Amino acid sequence: MKLAVFVHEYREPEVLDRLKAEKLGIILVQNGVYHATVKKDGQPSPILSRNAEFYALSEDLATRGFSDDKVDPKVKVLNYDGLVDLIFNDYEKILWL
Repeated sequence: MKLAVFVHEYREPEVLDRLKAEKLGIILVQNGVYHATVKKDGQPSPILSRNAEFYALSEDLATRGFSDDKVDPKVKVLNYDGLVDLIFNDYEKILWL
Protein backbone atom coordinates (compact mmCIF):
# COMPACT_ATOMS: atom_id res chain seq x y z
CA MET A 1 0.00 0.00 0.00
CA LYS A 2 1.13 3.54 -0.78
CA LEU A 3 0.18 5.76 2.15
CA ALA A 4 0.33 9.56 2.44
CA VAL A 5 0.15 11.00 5.94
CA PHE A 6 -0.68 14.64 6.60
CA VAL A 7 1.03 15.99 9.73
CA HIS A 8 -0.43 19.33 10.79
CA GLU A 9 1.09 19.89 14.24
CA TYR A 10 4.61 20.49 15.49
CA ARG A 11 4.71 17.35 17.54
CA GLU A 12 5.57 13.92 16.32
CA PRO A 13 2.44 11.77 16.12
CA GLU A 14 3.02 8.52 18.01
CA VAL A 15 0.95 6.58 15.51
CA LEU A 16 3.69 7.01 12.87
CA ASP A 17 5.61 4.20 14.58
CA ARG A 18 2.78 1.77 13.86
CA LEU A 19 2.19 2.59 10.20
CA LYS A 20 3.32 0.03 7.66
CA ALA A 21 3.39 0.85 3.96
CA GLU A 22 5.45 -0.09 0.93
CA LYS A 23 5.67 3.65 0.23
CA LEU A 24 5.15 6.24 2.95
CA GLY A 25 4.84 9.94 2.23
CA ILE A 26 4.73 12.45 5.06
CA ILE A 27 3.10 15.72 4.01
CA LEU A 28 3.80 18.61 6.37
CA VAL A 29 1.01 21.19 6.44
CA GLN A 30 -0.11 24.00 8.76
CA ASN A 31 2.16 23.98 11.87
CA GLY A 32 3.61 20.66 10.72
CA VAL A 33 5.90 22.61 8.38
CA TYR A 34 8.02 23.49 11.42
CA HIS A 35 9.39 19.93 11.19
CA ALA A 36 10.95 20.90 7.85
CA THR A 37 12.54 24.14 9.08
CA VAL A 38 13.20 24.30 12.83
CA LYS A 39 16.24 22.65 14.37
CA LYS A 40 16.51 21.79 18.04
CA ASP A 41 20.06 21.78 19.40
CA GLY A 42 21.30 21.95 15.80
CA GLN A 43 19.52 18.73 14.85
CA PRO A 44 16.61 18.35 12.41
CA SER A 45 13.24 17.14 13.62
CA PRO A 46 13.24 13.42 14.50
CA ILE A 47 10.31 12.97 12.12
CA LEU A 48 12.75 13.48 9.23
CA SER A 49 14.76 10.40 10.27
CA ARG A 50 11.94 8.09 9.20
CA ASN A 51 12.03 5.97 6.08
CA ALA A 52 9.62 8.11 4.07
CA GLU A 53 9.36 10.76 1.41
CA PHE A 54 8.76 14.23 2.84
CA TYR A 55 6.78 17.14 1.47
CA ALA A 56 5.89 20.58 2.80
CA LEU A 57 3.20 22.91 1.55
CA SER A 58 4.77 26.15 0.26
CA GLU A 59 1.78 28.30 1.22
CA ASP A 60 2.01 27.13 4.85
CA LEU A 61 5.76 27.79 4.90
CA ALA A 62 5.21 31.33 3.57
CA THR A 63 2.42 32.01 6.06
CA ARG A 64 4.86 31.22 8.87
CA GLY A 65 7.63 33.38 7.40
CA PHE A 66 9.85 30.64 5.95
CA SER A 67 11.34 30.63 2.47
CA ASP A 68 12.11 27.45 0.53
CA ASP A 69 15.85 27.81 1.23
CA LYS A 70 15.18 27.31 4.97
CA VAL A 71 13.67 23.85 4.36
CA ASP A 72 15.65 20.69 5.13
CA PRO A 73 17.00 19.16 1.89
CA LYS A 74 15.07 15.93 2.57
CA VAL A 75 11.79 17.81 2.14
CA LYS A 76 10.28 18.64 -1.23
CA VAL A 77 8.28 21.87 -1.24
CA LEU A 78 4.95 21.71 -3.08
CA ASN A 79 2.22 24.21 -3.85
CA TYR A 80 -1.48 23.24 -3.75
CA ASP A 81 -1.50 22.08 -7.37
CA GLY A 82 1.56 19.90 -6.79
CA LEU A 83 -0.02 18.48 -3.66
CA VAL A 84 -3.17 17.49 -5.51
CA ASP A 85 -1.12 15.83 -8.25
CA LEU A 86 0.94 13.98 -5.64
CA ILE A 87 -2.11 12.65 -3.81
CA PHE A 88 -3.92 11.47 -6.92
CA ASN A 89 -0.90 10.06 -8.76
CA ASP A 90 1.44 8.64 -6.10
CA TYR A 91 -0.62 7.42 -3.15
CA GLU A 92 -3.54 5.02 -2.66
CA LYS A 93 -4.60 5.99 0.86
CA ILE A 94 -4.52 9.23 2.84
CA LEU A 95 -4.33 9.70 6.61
CA TRP A 96 -4.63 12.98 8.53
CA LEU A 97 -2.84 13.18 11.89
